[in-house]
Amino acid sequence: MIVELGHFTLILAFAVALVQMVVPMWGASKGWRSWMAVAEPAATMQFVLLLFSFAALIWAFVASDFSVRLVTSNSHTAKPMIYKVTGVWGNHEGSMLLWCLILAFFGALAAWFGGNLPERFRARVLAVQASVGVAFLAFLIFTSNPFLRLVNPPMNGQDLNPLLQDPGLAFHPPFLYIGYVGLSMSFSFAVAALIEGRVDAAWGRWVRPWTLLAWLNLTVGIALGSWWAYYELGWGGFWFWDPVENASFMPWLIAAALLHSAIVVEKREALKSWTILLAILAFGFSLIGAFIVRSGVLTSVHAFANDPERGVYLLGITAIFMGGALTLYAARSGGMQAKGVFGVVSRESALVANNVLLAVATFVVFLGTIWPLIAEMIWARKLSVGPPFFDAAFTPFMMALAVILPIGSILPWKRGAIGKVMRPLWWALAAAFAVGAAAWVFGSGRSLVAPVGAALGAWLVFGAAVDFWQRTGRGGLADKAGRATRLPRADWGRVVAHAGLGVTFFGIAALTAWQLEDIRVANPGETFQVGVYDVTLEGVRRVEGPNYISTMAEMSVARGGEEVARLFPEKRVYPVAGMPTTEAAIDNGVFRDVYLVIGDPQQDGGWAVRTYIKPFANWIWAGAIIMALGGVLSLTDRRFRVAAGARKAPSTGVPAE
Repeated sequence: MIVELGHFTLILAFAVALVQMVVPMWGASKGWRSWMAVAEPAATMQFVLLLFSFAALIWAFVASDFSVRLVTSNSHTAKPMIYKVTGVWGNHEGSMLLWCLILAFFGALAAWFGGNLPERFRARVLAVQASVGVAFLAFLIFTSNPFLRLVNPPMNGQDLNPLLQDPGLAFHPPFLYIGYVGLSMSFSFAVAALIEGRVDAAWGRWVRPWTLLAWLNLTVGIALGSWWAYYELGWGGFWFWDPVENASFMPWLIAAALLHSAIVVEKREALKSWTILLAILAFGFSLIGAFIVRSGVLTSVHAFANDPERGVYLLGITAIFMGGALTLYAARSGGMQAKGVFGVVSRESALVANNVLLAVATFVVFLGTIWPLIAEMIWARKLSVGPPFFDAAFTPFMMALAVILPIGSILPWKRGAIGKVMRPLWWALAAAFAVGAAAWVFGSGRSLVAPVGAALGAWLVFGAAVDFWQRTGRGGLADKAGRATRLPRADWGRVVAHAGLGVTFFGIAALTAWQLEDIRVANPGETFQVGVYDVTLEGVRRVEGPNYISTMAEMSVARGGEEVARLFPEKRVYPVAGMPTTEAAIDNGVFRDVYLVIGDPQQDGGWAVRTYIKPFANWIWAGAIIMALGGVLSLTDRRFRVAAGARKAPSTGVPAE
């Protein structure tokens, strides 16, 4: 009965979304306030209905209702409870229902907290948001219905993909979806502004918090996925430029560009046309990501589905929304003339450079991701574009971005003098060179990767510190501390986020340049040396888990004759799914990780063993956490919450220029 109710509320939510799409938009065009007022209760109702539908699907998984085809395909009675719940979105159909729920949730948030928006504009935003919901609810109901029943249900299910039975990946998709879908609000704001023919400083203020919320969740989601790949797949890496990894990274890059561009619109009423285009493209890359993950056209360990037919529907959705939005953009772009005039040396110019670098970097990732598909379609050749291409083509743009960020943060609006701006930054530059020199000495001059990466990371961190110090004004420490507490949280957030990027830069460079790898066959009781550590394979035993059988090794790690860790790497086999997984054992540290992997047994009685010493590995994810914290601090800025500019905005769709 609960499952049927969930199915019914899903269909009812589709009907409500249709009403929300049509009625408020028509009311806004005619000036009918009663029709525009339909948007807010419809957005709330759509969210409540989908919330009930999603809860019903969770109940089906928790209760192991194998009459539901999705539960049979992705669950099992022996599976731990946490993975019964997370198994709801560990598949194509359930993840799409979660996608639609988050889409409706953002629409409801705009209805609940958009009271300061002009009435017509709010109605159009909610109508555009509902149109996206209509498209995805139709896709869900007609091609990917999670509530389909089996006539003859089995006694037990087929279990969830073992790779997904992990805490890191259990929470990775929801954060990513909040980021992906959150960019739909930026898209809705952009399309609504294009319909009205009005983009001004108030619009820049309104769109920033929605973009920021999406960006910080994408940051957390990408970091969780990278961390999962690091410890779960057993290959010792944190990023492989996999198509699905790129699918989440591209919207993150464009969202970062949109955040910085919206600042220029808000402060100087410049870059209007470019910012609108970024808002459209940010959600466009989210849609492309959904297509890559679910169509099966590109091979990936992360893919949810391998169904080209459903991929065609997603490609159609992408074409309709991107084509329609870009057509509207082309028609309206002539009316979005910039008001602000600025010099070559100014904060505006630095933000333009920031945007260009991020946009070109995104294009490089996009081209490398889809090139195998293009090559196969045009030349019937199977090509592979791997890390060497991305590392060589993408890295220079990020290096240039790192150089610009600290300078651009301190530059004044409109025009500035580079000599004056660099005066407080000289000590940060000297400190960055000192860090790079230390990295060169520590690495014995083996590679430039670590010194350059360390210097750039330090430049970002020290530059953020100088930025913060400058904003506290003159005077003693007590005066500066008092002014620091009164600084807008957006200033705090910017400084923290830039510093977090610097920490990640340093971690990636150090890990890439200095890691040690040892692959060998070891017998029980044998000791071998990797770097400064002595590793001993104490023994290997068979262990039975709740729904898997494990080959578990016991290994000790010593340094200077003193044991520093005892680790238990595993090789698991899930009998129901018939799939093995590798569970690396890691001794985490602030300055290094000792990473052990047990492989297959050998004919002579030994075991394949891989050992990695990974310097500063955790700094990569620590930097991501710091960046996300910066986003949270900025999001709590009072100026975002009250949307002060909205009160001054006219409620009619009169062009600003």
